[in-house]
Amino acid sequence: MKQIHVYKIDLTKIEGSGELSCPRCGTIISPDDVTEEKYSVLEAKVKEHGLKEPVIRCNTCTSKIHLTGFSLLQKLS
Repeated sequence: MKQIHVYKIDLTKIEGSGELSCPRCGTIISPDDVTEEKYSVLEAKVKEHGLKEPVIRCNTCTSKIHLTGFSLLQKLS
C-alpha cells in the first residue's frame, strides 16, 4: 500500500508572489501555472465570502497540500 503524505502550508507565512515548494520533494508550485503540470487542484473548500482552503496534489511526488491563510489574505486586499 502506498503512503500518502499530507502537508498544511499557511500562505501568510511565505515570501514572494505565491510560489511555494512542495514540502516533500521541493517542486516549485506556482499559482501562475495553469497547465496542471506541477500540481492538480483536488478540492476547493469555500465559505460565504470566498475561498477558504484549497487542497492540491503535487504531481511529482503525489503529496497532498492544504493551503491555509486565504481568509487573512482576503481581508488585506
